[in-house]
Parts: sequence; C-alpha cells; structure tokens
Amino acid sequence: MQTLMGPLRSIIDFALPPRCAGCGVITPDPDQFCATCWQALHFLGEPCCESCDLPLPYAVAEGAQCATCLAQPPRHNGIKAAVAYGPISREIALKLKHGGKIGLARLVAQQLRRHLSALPDSPLLVPVPLHWTRLWRRRYNQSALIAAQLAQLSAAEHCPDLLVRTKATRSLGGLSARERAKMVKGVFAIRPKQQGRVRGRSVVLVDDVYTSGATADACVRALLKAGAADVTIFCWARVLPEALELDISPDPLS
Repeated sequence: MQTLMGPLRSIIDFALPPRCAGCGVITPDPDQFCATCWQALHFLGEPCCESCDLPLPYAVAEGAQCATCLAQPPRHNGIKAAVAYGPISREIALKLKHGGKIGLARLVAQQLRRHLSALPDSPLLVPVPLHWTRLWRRRYNQSALIAAQLAQLSAAEHCPDLLVRTKATRSLGGLSARERAKMVKGVFAIRPKQQGRVRGRSVVLVDDVYTSGATADACVRALLKAGAADVTIFCWARVLPEALELDISPDPLS
C-alpha cells in the first residue's frame, strides 16, 4: 500500500495541486500560504499583556498588563490567537465558517499548536458550541473542527460535546459589546454527562474569531462554575482595538 501512495499522491497533486488558502495560487505543499499572503498576515505574540495576551506596542517588563486587565482582571487565563483579524485572516474564517472549506481547520490548528507548549501537559480541548438549530443549517461547527484537528496534531484530549448552547440567539454582528454580553448571558451550560471531565482540569476553549469576547466570556463562566481549574482561549484571529488595528476590516464576523 505504501508503495502505491507515492505515485498516487503525485497524480493527485498534478491534477489538483495544493493552493494558497488565502488567494488560491499554487503552493509547493498543502495547508500553506503563498509568500504574499504570509507577509500580509500579522502573527500575534510577545510583547503582550500578561493576562489577556493583547499585543503591546513596545517591549515591557515581565508581568505587564494592559489597561483593561488592570481595571478588571479577566476570568480566563489568556487569549492565544494565531493572527490579528484582517483581510486574509477574515477570508480564511469566512471560507471555513460559511464556505464549506472544512479542510482549513487543519491549517488553523497548525498555527495554534505553538501555543500549547506553554500550557499544562494535559489540557482539555473544548469548542464553543452552536445551538442545534444553527448546527443543523450549517451542518458542522467550525470551532469543533479546529479543536478536533488540534487534538490530532498534539494528542491533547478533546471533548466536543462538553459545552452546550441552551438557547438560540441572533447573530452578534453589529451589536455593541454590552449588547453582545447581554445576548449570550446564561446561554451556555455543561452537558450533565460530562460534568466529571471538566472538574479540576485546565481547559482550552477553541473558537474561530475573537471579537468582543462576549461569547467566550459566557463559556468561560460556565466552565469555571463547573469546576475547571482555569480556561485559556484559543482562536484563529483576534479583532484588535482601533489603536492596534493593522488594515482590519470594520465588519468582524459574529
């Protein structure tokens, strides 16, 4: 079987060559960006806020926090985003979320894997859930696909049905941060049969895009209430405040 896979792979690559996830030009290998799209992405890392990982404009002392976290410490244990929200990262999120390009979940997971090294050895991967009515219409949950791929790449434990969305809500696009928080308050819960899996565990909450944080905060609250030791948020793209924006579209995904 192994001897057949090499020639078969060559035939497939010739007929359907790997293409850049951002613009579609041919690339040497799958799950890659071309040089132009790669340079257009803004990968997030240090220097950043100790509490929420918000990028800081210059190097600061260890343990420095942004103004928001100083005023109100977050419940979560950090927001580990692969990239800042911008034209290319938005295109990837749209293709994955609404375009049926589920293979992009692996590309996203590959870019998030680097953040796992800073976490405890056995974190529990939990995706942000969709309400069953939206899941039925969309056919899949993009956050669950990312979490599943991240579990495969890292051997971390994955629990796709731990969180449940108990109430259908309208799209959060166009709402203020206060309106978003009100909309999702109390709509997430732990599935009763999974209660024992979260107690005392470090949890990684997986989503595609982090906008205002309302949905993630509601999930974090439910996880901590159920006994999670701590919750770290993983996401493909993070919408940055205006002062830090880098050619970011004004209409972030809901």
